[in-house]
Amino acid sequence: MHIEPGLVDGTKIVLSYATAAASLGYAAKLSLDLVRKEGVAALLLRSLFTIALVFCFFEVLPHHPVGVSEVHLILGTTLLLLFGAAPAAIGLAGGLLVQGLFFAPFDLPQYGMNVTTLLVPLFATAALARRVIPANVAYVDLRYGQALKLSVAYQGGIVLWVGFWALYGGGLEVSNLASIGSFGVAYMSVVLAEPLIDLAVLAVAKTLHRLKGTLVVEPRLHNAA
Repeated sequence: MHIEPGLVDGTKIVLSYATAAASLGYAAKLSLDLVRKEGVAALLLRSLFTIALVFCFFEVLPHHPVGVSEVHLILGTTLLLLFGAAPAAIGLAGGLLVQGLFFAPFDLPQYGMNVTTLLVPLFATAALARRVIPANVAYVDLRYGQALKLSVAYQGGIVLWVGFWALYGGGLEVSNLASIGSFGVAYMSVVLAEPLIDLAVLAVAKTLHRLKGTLVVEPRLHNAA
């Protein structure tokens, strides 16, 4: 998911700096909470994994420009369930930055918008997970319906933010609205695939007993709350 260059420019782009700062600030707060609970090593190790994975998601997996942005298989809910909210947020922001610095410098002016679009839905999905997943259920035991709810929340949040930036930058012109619509339809198709990927990854994680209780993964992955 990348906002197209030039979609929001001039003084309007300043808003993206503010929203990105707020998003990264909340990610920092979650990171401090994780450090207090599990230590610096847990945060660093999981963040390295997520940054590497996100870079692969963006640069290696298929991605296609549609309308006002690109359709990516981001797997934000997968990162959230495996590694937790703070490492997932660091991975999304860090992987996007690595890609921009070394492979897509033309995306750097849009970094604030892209970070906001990725992180705010992640935080909302983490809050939803606390509501839809009972405390006595480990993540490896999720059902398809629960995974689907998380995917709809995350992917739907991304579509809403992309739509906001497109309207903010391009206004209500028919061509702009059509581009937003085509992106939304294409992107929401990811919702059908992501829960299946989540469950497949969780099924594999369930068999990897050596990961249980290690610093590599989110404790809730194998344990009830």
